[in-house]
Amino acid sequence: MSKLWDDLKDNMKEWGNAAVEKAEEVSKVAVAKTEELTKISKIKLDIHQLQRDSRREKEALGKLVYEQAKDDNMVNFTGNSEFFIHVEKISIISKDISEKKNEINRIKAEYNIQDTDLSDTIEDESVADEEIIPSELETPEGSEEKSE
Repeated sequence: MSKLWDDLKDNMKEWGNAAVEKAEEVSKVAVAKTEELTKISKIKLDIHQLQRDSRREKEALGKLVYEQAKDDNMVNFTGNSEFFIHVEKISIISKDISEKKNEINRIKAEYNIQDTDLSDTIEDESVADEEIIPSELETPEGSEEKSE
């Protein structure tokens, strides 16, 4: 009977060790995946900030165009450095957003992360641009427009 008991104890130790090793492997994979998901989330936050910057530049460009067209009756911006500064900033921001999106795709591919593993809290740029509500924009006089 003691032989049976000893064999049972040995088998239990082996199973326990195998279970511990498997748990360690699973936890290492989980930690690595969590790190990559954290990287992706940080990049998405960066994209969100860039989208906000882009909206601000577009708003400033729109105000410039409006003021030039209204006050100076000018619709030709050839030689207007302020106009081209805004356009260049918007182009640079758009390029940065594309690079960050490519970085997210690279991380997803490298670590086999599915879109279902991510919670999409950061919206696509085209959707984010539509968030500006006309009633939130200021008129050139500095007061808010209110629709009646």
